Amino acid sequence: MGKPTGFMEYERETSKCISPYERIKNFNEFHLHMSKGNQQLQGARCMECGVPFCQSGMMIGGSASGCPLNNLIPEWNDLIYNGKWDEAVSRLLITNNFPEFTSRVCPAPCEAACTCNIYCQPVSVKENEYAIIENAFKSGLIKPKLPSVRTGKSVAVIGSGPSGLAAAAQLNKRGHSVTVYERSDRIGGLLMYGIPNMKLDKSIIERRIKLMEAEGITFITNADIGTDKYPASEIAEKYDAVILACGASNPRNINAPSRDSSGIYFAVDFLESTTKSLLDSNLKDNMYISAKDKNVVVIGGGDTGNDCVGTCIRHGCRSVVQLEMMPKLPDSRSENNPWPEWPRICKTDYGQEEAAFVSGHDPRIYQTTVKEFIKNQNCELTAVVTVRLKSVKNKETGRNELQEIQGSEKEIPAELVLIAAGFVGAQSYVTDSFDVEVTERTTVKTEDKSFRTSKDKIFTAGDMHRGQSLVVWAISEGRKAAKEVDEFLIGYSNLR
Repeated sequence: MGKPTGFMEYERETSKCISPYERIKNFNEFHLHMSKGNQQLQGARCMECGVPFCQSGMMIGGSASGCPLNNLIPEWNDLIYNGKWDEAVSRLLITNNFPEFTSRVCPAPCEAACTCNIYCQPVSVKENEYAIIENAFKSGLIKPKLPSVRTGKSVAVIGSGPSGLAAAAQLNKRGHSVTVYERSDRIGGLLMYGIPNMKLDKSIIERRIKLMEAEGITFITNADIGTDKYPASEIAEKYDAVILACGASNPRNINAPSRDSSGIYFAVDFLESTTKSLLDSNLKDNMYISAKDKNVVVIGGGDTGNDCVGTCIRHGCRSVVQLEMMPKLPDSRSENNPWPEWPRICKTDYGQEEAAFVSGHDPRIYQTTVKEFIKNQNCELTAVVTVRLKSVKNKETGRNELQEIQGSEKEIPAELVLIAAGFVGAQSYVTDSFDVEVTERTTVKTEDKSFRTSKDKIFTAGDMHRGQSLVVWAISEGRKAAKEVDEFLIGYSNLR
């Protein structure tokens, strides 16, 4: 695939980024992508390896290795190298409904599993995917494709995040009539309000939604299923099948003294308020949680925490620190983390890079958490007390546990705290209203490798089913759930 000697002849290249100095002035995407000619040379780097781990999507060493969608990566790398862009997009869309999303926000497990990692740098798969899909839109190759026959079966998809959209697209392709319900005012779920605009421009989502509408899918916003206005019983009675794809919407809390202080928010609420205000008024309505001129503490070292850091920098915060409970990961693979396992290494993302540019130092503080919030007489947050953590093995369970280091407390000024500690499962009012069983983690319970819930004709997919995960996994879940629903409705399925 590609050019047999390409990986030896061409160096890996990726898109350049607009400098932090310029990009923090707005909420625009900041990658400067390569020309088609240069991108074709990157396709040439795909070597003819015997086993393409990049598309495997298998579990190795306790984590996923390769693409969960089993994208036909070597095939479309070869096609773009040979300038066959129209064929490349047709192969790409066989396995991925939304390459324009994954090529922007996916952490690229495909690249981590690339065989080139053994010798040099991996193929720039994510960049190639971006080039293929954006060239296809620009060239007019992406057009509405309506099913030739309608089956007469109807499906309701509750939630318009990546899993719900993928399920809707697949079922509509088969000719079923699909209605997607979204409780927010805009379609997209996590994609719309959980990911900042500079990471995924919302016009990209709107472009896809318009296409799906043209293909016959119905979208209903401001529809909170499971409430009095939209009873679950009516939805279940009206449709032949229902897919619950509401995400893992319960944010994990930090239960420290003075948690009731004003100025403490969950990360998702903070990010949503900024994106909504940005789309509604370009932030002129001031209807968002502002970090301007504030000392900010972000609790959580993951992607969402990084998004909070980048957003606070754009607001014009006075300072920002990001607390991470775990130790700093190594800068390169350790011996017990060989290829093709997912590399457990430290990465500096865009928000941390921007914070370091502004302040002169990395905003992350490792092995640290908040022990106490401090408030004034008006219940306003003024500071947080942090404490260092150490890993100690529990003699009874044999597991390592984090314990506080006595005397390591430190007070940090803070007028705004953003809790980005992850999510713990589905919201109970939805699962209760549909009367579906849940697991100990409060995700919707199903049989192994199935998406059918404990209630007849009710299915589930995405984070609501597997727990908090990546967009690419959500798309994979939505596609697999759609296949099972199709089999339920028709008796067989040719969906993949």
